[in-house]
Amino acid sequence: MTTNTLQKIGFQHVGSFLRPESLKEARKQFANGEITATDLEEVENEAIADLVEKQVAIGLDVVTDGEFRRSYWHLDNFWGFNGIEHFNYGQGYLFAHEETRDDSARLNGKLSFSADKHPFIKHFQYLKQLADQAGVTAKVTIPSPSQFYAELVRGKNALVIGDYYDSQEALYEDIKKVYHEEILSFYDAGARIIQLDDCTWGMLVDPKFWETMAGVGFDIDELKRLYLDLNNGAIENLPDDLTINTHVCRGNYHSDWASSGAYDSVADTLFAKENVATYFLEYDSQRAGGFEPLAKVSGDKQVVLGLITSKTPELEDKQSIINRIYEAAKYLPLDRLWLSTQCGFASTEEGNILTEKQQWDKLKLVKEIIEEVWH
Repeated sequence: MTTNTLQKIGFQHVGSFLRPESLKEARKQFANGEITATDLEEVENEAIADLVEKQVAIGLDVVTDGEFRRSYWHLDNFWGFNGIEHFNYGQGYLFAHEETRDDSARLNGKLSFSADKHPFIKHFQYLKQLADQAGVTAKVTIPSPSQFYAELVRGKNALVIGDYYDSQEALYEDIKKVYHEEILSFYDAGARIIQLDDCTWGMLVDPKFWETMAGVGFDIDELKRLYLDLNNGAIENLPDDLTINTHVCRGNYHSDWASSGAYDSVADTLFAKENVATYFLEYDSQRAGGFEPLAKVSGDKQVVLGLITSKTPELEDKQSIINRIYEAAKYLPLDRLWLSTQCGFASTEEGNILTEKQQWDKLKLVKEIIEEVWH
């Protein structure tokens, strides 16, 4: 049978795809001043058009631009806001085995949003055109408001907040405001599915992360309340035909990870109270814990189980994944569950360590299992 889940979610990928070599080379040439911004945009347009064709060819109902125009899954969005500067922090994000590049975003003024300034609106318009021509849905992926806040208070970034805001509460309100305006601009451009990518909850479950990355002195319960308020505040009073989903991650950089911990400690807040339609949840390793917290998912909200890893090239055993789906169904009904990879294939332009063929093989396996379990 075909369930309501299929109709609501469809076959879709979390977001990012491995960048083709032609695009990587063009970005290097642009950084070195060898080609113009127009030249780079032409290469990006061609690569995205080819990517959409490939997504349609394997049966995806919902497509993305692969985040091909971005260097990072999150920072590029922050840099598009007024009142934010792009600078080099001096230290990258510390993953389990690697340190990333050291780009960051910090305040250099009061926050505001301008649709004509933020590049993502134009980027989406191009994707929407391609998707409409192919008869599929275009999805927007952006970092969550809580992720934006986490960057603004990251270490020494927090030192400049007082230069522009008299209170933390005023900053919170502006974060919610710029996100709300951005989301409405996407809606006006034709977006009907917007996904908030969010590592903050994945980091909260790992105390070691706060010691090494964010520093000591954070109150975990207070952060839970704040993250919930930022995210829910940004997505309240939106059009009824706009679907807001979220993707919860523990870090995805060059096949490495940043944190470990089960969902248990955040489930009462994240699963019960965040006002999204669907959670895309990392579940590809023991670091994510068990399925028991899924019982806290409130209302008729849905969960997409990220059981297929995007980090390694080895293809999972189909029956093992199916068995895990039915194990999860002990805590949330099968008609509220779905399947995907745990994350994108290239959360930064470096990409994970696998080939493009292996990337597509992973998604083909996702589709095969969906058809076997939910049809």
